[in-house]
Parts: sequence; C-alpha cells; structure tokens
Amino acid sequence: MFKELWQHLSRRRKMQFWMLLVLMMIAPIMEVISIGAVVPFLSVLTDPDKIFLNQSLQPLILFLSITNSTQLILPLTIIFIVAITFSALVRLLLLYVITRFSNVTCVDLSVDIYRRTLYQDYSDHTSSNSSEVINSIITKTNTVLGKILVPVLAMISSIVMMLGIVGVVVFINPQISLITILIFGLLYFIVAFFTKKYLTKNSQLIADESTKMVKSLQEGLGGIRDVIINGTQEYYCKIYQNADYKFRSASGKNTFIASSPRYLMEAVGMILITILAYALTSQEKGILGAIPILGALAIAAQKLFPVLQTAYYSYATIKGAKSSFQDILNLLNKPFSYNFSDSSIEQIPFNQTITFKDLSFRHTKDSPWILKNVNLTFKKGETIGFIGATGSGKSTLLDILMSLLTPTEGNLIIDNNVITKKNRRSWQVCISHVPQNIYLSDDTIEENIALGVDLKNIERQKINRALKNAQILEFISDLKDRNKAFIGERGVQLSGGQKQRIGIARALYKDSDVLIFDEATSALDYETEQKIMEEIDQLKDKKTVFIVAHRITTLKNCDRIIRINKDYSTDILDYNQISLD
Repeated sequence: MFKELWQHLSRRRKMQFWMLLVLMMIAPIMEVISIGAVVPFLSVLTDPDKIFLNQSLQPLILFLSITNSTQLILPLTIIFIVAITFSALVRLLLLYVITRFSNVTCVDLSVDIYRRTLYQDYSDHTSSNSSEVINSIITKTNTVLGKILVPVLAMISSIVMMLGIVGVVVFINPQISLITILIFGLLYFIVAFFTKKYLTKNSQLIADESTKMVKSLQEGLGGIRDVIINGTQEYYCKIYQNADYKFRSASGKNTFIASSPRYLMEAVGMILITILAYALTSQEKGILGAIPILGALAIAAQKLFPVLQTAYYSYATIKGAKSSFQDILNLLNKPFSYNFSDSSIEQIPFNQTITFKDLSFRHTKDSPWILKNVNLTFKKGETIGFIGATGSGKSTLLDILMSLLTPTEGNLIIDNNVITKKNRRSWQVCISHVPQNIYLSDDTIEENIALGVDLKNIERQKINRALKNAQILEFISDLKDRNKAFIGERGVQLSGGQKQRIGIARALYKDSDVLIFDEATSALDYETEQKIMEEIDQLKDKKTVFIVAHRITTLKNCDRIIRINKDYSTDILDYNQISLD
C-alpha cells in the first residue's frame, strides 16, 4: 500500500522525503551525544580526579588551561547543557518538518483525488455514491494525514532514534542493556500480536461509519423542506447518531489500544532500574561507582520509553486506518477520463451536420435497451424539438449528443468526425446545456451565470446581454446589489422560474454553437417562456438548438420535431401535426 502511495507523490515531495530522512539520521546522533555526555558529567561530580587523569581528555584540559580537577566541573556542565539543548532543538525541528511535509502531501493527495473524480466519465458519476467520494476527499484524506503519513514518519524517526539510543546503552553496559531490550521488545510484540485483529476490525468500522455520517448529513440537509414538512428530523438524527457512535467507539478503542502499553512499560522500566540499582550497590565500588552508569541508563530509559511507545503507537494507528487508506488508494488509482486543461483543446469543426448513425444505448449488458438503431441527421442552424412518453429516451439521446454517455452501438458523427473518448472534449466545448434542475452555487448572480470563470475574467457586457435574453433583467433591477447579489446555497432565495432563467442566461453567456434545452422552461409561466423562446428563435441560422419541452407550444418555432416512441422508432413531425394529435 505504501508502494502504491509513493507512486502518487510528486517528484518534489519525494525529494523532500529523502531530505527528511537525512534530518532523521541527524537527530539520533544528537541524542547519542546528549546521553554519552551524562557519564563524564556525573563522573566529574562524584570523582573529579579520575576524570582529570583520563588520557582522552588531556587535549581538552590543556586547551582550557585547567590545573586541578575541580576546574573541570564548569566546562563539562556547559558541554552537557549545550548537548541537551542542541538535541532538543534538532528534535523540535524534526517535528516541524514532519508536520509540514505531512500536511502539504495531504493537500496534494486530496486535490489529486478531487481532480480524478471530476475528470471521470458522466456514467461513473451517476453510478457512484457521492457520500463516499466526499467522505474520502475530506475525512479519509485527513485520516491518511493524521493516521498514516505522520505515524509512518514518526515510526521511521523512532526506529532510527531507538537504534542510536540502544547503541549508547549497549556501549555503557552490554549485558544489562541486551536483557532490557529483549524484555521490552518481547512485551511490545505480544501486545501487537493480540491487538492486530481488533485494530483491523475497527479500521473497517471507521471507514464505513464515516461514510454513513456524511450520507446522513447530505440527505437530511439536502431535503430539508421535506424533512421539515414531514417532521422526520429525528429519523435523520438517529441515523447520524448510530453512525457517529460506532465511528467514535471504534476510534476510541484504537486510541486505547495504541496508548495503553505505555503505562505498563513505564512500570516495568522503573522496576528494572530499581533492581539494577540494588545489584550495582553490592559491587566493589558501591553506590558512588554506580551513579554514572545508573544516571546514563536512567536518561537513556527516559528517552527510550517514549520512542518505543511512539513506534508502537504509530504501528497501531496505521493498522487502525488501513481500510480508509485503501479507499484513498482506490480513488487515487482511478485513471483520468478527460484531458487536464481546456486551454489545450481545439474546438471540433462543425459546419454541416450532426448525425446519429445506427445508434443504440443501454447502461449495462444486462439492462434493457433505452435507444435502439436511431438514425437521425440535423443540419447546422436548425432548431429541433423532441417529444415522447416518459422513459422513451429523450434525455438519454441528449446525453449522447453532449457526449456525456458513449453509445453502446453506433456512432455520433459531427460533419465527418466520429466522436470518441479522445475527441469528445473538442465537441463538448461547442455545447451549452440548460437542464430542468439548475445547479446554483452560493455565489452572486453573475458568478452563477459565468460558472467556473474567475471573477476577474467575467465579461460584464456578455452577462448583461445574457440576462436580457433570458428575461431576468426586471427581477435583478429590484435587487439592492443587482448582478452582485448573493442567491444562497442552491439558489434557495430564488423561485423555480428564476433559477431556470439564470440557467438559460448561463448557456447564452457561454455563446456556444449548439444550445440544448432539456425541459429548461418547465417552471416558467407561459408569457415568460414565450418571450425567451422568441429570443432563442432570433438565434436561428446562428445556433443549432435542441429542445425537450414540457409544453407543446414551446416547440412551435422548431424546424422539425422528433417523436421518440417506446418501440425505439422515431417520427419526424411538424408543429401542426402535434397540435392535431
């Protein structure tokens, strides 16, 4: 899994990781120096003459012009303080760099998942659960940060630190050190062995229940009008409460499993040092001879226990986040279905016709056909209407026209160019689409019309023209901030008709060659709809327009009207024939 994650890191992050490893190697060296300085420091306090006569220290003694043993106390005290301080600063720097690296890496991964999700096929979006995707992008990515990346780096740092500390301790007293290391190593191994199953089980619970929490929030808040009218607030609260309880219970258990060995190990460590102190006092040199060794071992233990606990805690945390980690990797491994940048896409030539040739469609090989052997040709500049019973395939046909869906059989052909996955973006840039249900963001009116365009790049003249043609200027003129008025989340402050008019203005602002209206005027009153259709009718010969309408009268200015029948056949009619029907 970590090998998979490594492949998704940028070259810059990989370089930073190797630099971080170098810093991790420096930190243990400083720990070794600080622990190693304990022995001479305590020795000079208990037996300064012995240190004064030590041959290895003679160059330092001569350099400092020291003439008697008591003069050694101050310089060795200063050296010891400097070593401890520098060691702390290096570890503090290491902590900062690990935290910084983890956070920026998490940003990279989160953005990568979001980008890969947005660049998936439309069919993938319709078949996937948005709660799972949102939860992965926000919650599970944070899990990877806090419970995968940081613990992995902490574990690497702890292991390197542990090796350095153990090396010093073994040098001071090999026999006692090896016995102590074996005892603690065995204890942590036993704890890890018996808790592995619980950590794995809880990791799956955490991944599943966090998705249920997001799903409950989306459904409860997304349908708030019906929730209030039907009085079902407690139903959604109960779903959220059950998911939240299981999520936090599993998280709490994992935290307990990861943290609890510390207290046992501290007790065992104190007992071992007590036994060691008793054993050393019975030796020839007595307590004074044991103090330097005991002091060094005590400081080493004081540094080693947290490092051991950090290594185990990191292991337990990683194990407990395994399922969420796997979900993140699954999203990161999704291939891109679209090109990255629209700026590199050239518009496909459309000068003559749009053709459906032997076109058939169904969602899966086991599902029923929605369209079968459709053969239609539309000339550039025509206005085409579509009618048909519910479920006859009108919207599906438009989705194929917009290359949101790929035909199961047959082809969509623009002039002489067959539309494929490779060139579909070149066709989609030619299209403006107005659906029945308009998506509106919690932004200003002009930002919603120029959706996805940076505020500084919005063309106000085009905005005003689109507003006029969409018959919405009168409404906006009554607003205090006019075009810059905020409309609330999902346009909550607007009526259904006002939302649809903003959607129409959005399509007109894009100024594409092809306009597609999928029951885009269903919420409008008759008079407003007729005014808008008159504006659309003036685009004849300039734009190719496709209309699926709620009212038959909307189609009266169409050049042709296509009726899609449930037996997959199509009829070409004019408005008078429909009126007679």
